[in-house]
Amino acid sequence: MTSKKTLLITGVSSGFGRALAQEALAAGHTVVGTVRSEDARREFESLHAQAVGRILDVTDFDAIEGVVAELEASTGPIDVLVNNAGYGHEGIMEESPMADLRRQFDVNVFGAVAMMKAVLPYMRERRRGHILNITSMGGHITMPGITYYCGSKFALEGISEALGKEVAALGIHVTAVAPGSFRTDWAGRSMVRTARTISDYDAIFDPIRKAREEKSGKQLGDPVKAARAMLAVIDAANPPAHLLLGSDALKLVRDKLASFDASISEWERLTVSTDG
Repeated sequence: MTSKKTLLITGVSSGFGRALAQEALAAGHTVVGTVRSEDARREFESLHAQAVGRILDVTDFDAIEGVVAELEASTGPIDVLVNNAGYGHEGIMEESPMADLRRQFDVNVFGAVAMMKAVLPYMRERRRGHILNITSMGGHITMPGITYYCGSKFALEGISEALGKEVAALGIHVTAVAPGSFRTDWAGRSMVRTARTISDYDAIFDPIRKAREEKSGKQLGDPVKAARAMLAVIDAANPPAHLLLGSDALKLVRDKLASFDASISEWERLTVSTDG
């Protein structure tokens, strides 16, 4: 980065959040990281003199505004918000309780929106700021067995894009960062799994679960390189609204767009037949 910034990153205990925090701290920036416990806060602050920990559950919507206000007063202006906190839910939709859907959206969508709403008044007053929302290639493509997760990431992609159009004239950038498969714990202990109950889905679901388990920890993507890519985007004068990370995400999303374009063309006559 060409200038030192203060980053507020949710979920810095592991994965992309930890990698980004460490890379930003190494580059001389101040990082405020949210964690879930006092032990985690102390551990994070022990990383660096410019590491500031705050205990915050992003689903505690009533607490978020106060935490951001306190940070603005004590640590200084928040230049960059990185909505990283989130998790993956694995489960066939018919088998998965509605409570699992609500929890998935509470963390991955509503928590991220609450964080954005808390920082926006300050960024708007200063006429500068950048919001990075960590989504997923699962916010562009889908696969059986992670329906709730894909739904949450599609939602966050759309919210990010629309918000970016609302705040562009105010000097605020919004970037949705969609990683592919990376060596994080997303598919490991962090994933919440609904128990299987309906054998009709075994043929489509079991091979995908097996492949995911076999690949966990061996993915092509390097979280440190992802963190450096995000720092480059934060430093860009004209950052993208959407950024894919990883060659697998690039291929799969391009394939999806090509297939979608072909389907649009196939059904174009019926599409335009509805015009009055």
